[in-house]
Amino acid sequence: MKYYIIAGEASGDLHGSNLIKEIKKKDSNAIIRGWGGDLMKSVGVTIVKHIKDLAFMGFWEVLLNLRSIIHNLSFCKKDIILFNPDTIIYIDYPGFNLRIAKWAKSCSFNNQYYISPQVWAWKENRVKILKKCIDNLYVILPFEKNYFKKKHSLNVEYVGHPLVEHLLKIKKEPYFIKKNKLDNNKEIITLMPGSRKQEINKILPIFIGVINNFKSYQFVIAAAPSIDSSFYLSILKNNDIKIIHNNTYNLLIHSKAALVTSGTATLETALLKIPQLVCYKTSPISYLIAKILVNIDYISLVNLILNKEVVKELIQKNCTVNKITKELQDLLMEKNKSILKEYDILIKTIGNNRASEKTSQFIINSIK
Repeated sequence: MKYYIIAGEASGDLHGSNLIKEIKKKDSNAIIRGWGGDLMKSVGVTIVKHIKDLAFMGFWEVLLNLRSIIHNLSFCKKDIILFNPDTIIYIDYPGFNLRIAKWAKSCSFNNQYYISPQVWAWKENRVKILKKCIDNLYVILPFEKNYFKKKHSLNVEYVGHPLVEHLLKIKKEPYFIKKNKLDNNKEIITLMPGSRKQEINKILPIFIGVINNFKSYQFVIAAAPSIDSSFYLSILKNNDIKIIHNNTYNLLIHSKAALVTSGTATLETALLKIPQLVCYKTSPISYLIAKILVNIDYISLVNLILNKEVVKELIQKNCTVNKITKELQDLLMEKNKSILKEYDILIKTIGNNRASEKTSQFIINSIK
């Protein structure tokens, strides 16, 4: 069968690649084309648009790139028609994907949505599009199944979080410190300033200011898959901070703590049991609009799943060198013990439901 898959971010590329591996186990004749990154490409997807060209974030930033987004929508529709897939698989990335799904349903294509839009947080009216245009919806957070069923009378499949199955395969590299020329006498604090250039431009300069207050530690950047070292170096200037590509999990495993932006990275860090601070800053206009429209108490997935503040969130005006310094000092002391206990509860709550395997079977069964 022919599958067209659309992932617009680094996390979608990861989850998409694992899903495709499982699809190929069950469908040896699968032909897969789509939008994604290097991980999806490595498992045999013909990539027509790379995620490094797609990552626009924030309301204001999207407006500035509106012409590019409109062009991408038009290109995607034409490419789908030419490929004529048996199904289209959407991975998160709702601003773009729901527009394509609406059009695709009008053209009688089969639509499968893996990793539901977070309509419980904002833009709840998107549920109408999901009901009308999506043939099967697969959710990955424990509370989402009840949310859709009780509030919107929409039956969905809860498949579990794909990060769990992925992280279980990660092995600690014995020569990681030596191979990456890190200081064996200093504990590591990982910096995860985001997966998009707009995020990194806002957050990394603040992180650099924090580093001067922790001379006994070494700070290392976990580079986003689609961002070149040259971009980080243009911000770092003369600051001697190591950058590690394509090995974020082993960097975290070897770390004492981490400074993390919001998103999937907060959950990855928690599942690897590394104490963290969540730090986030965007443009004033984007933040103001988000405050009005977004209906959640937390931005970290860890806090959202457990419905309480387990990891400290330093957002916008609180995302400063002084405040991060104070919270990081606390985190490196006794405070991290209570966080680790909460991480155990988180891991038990999520469980391991083999998300990629289950979703691949649901998709194949639905289009046979």
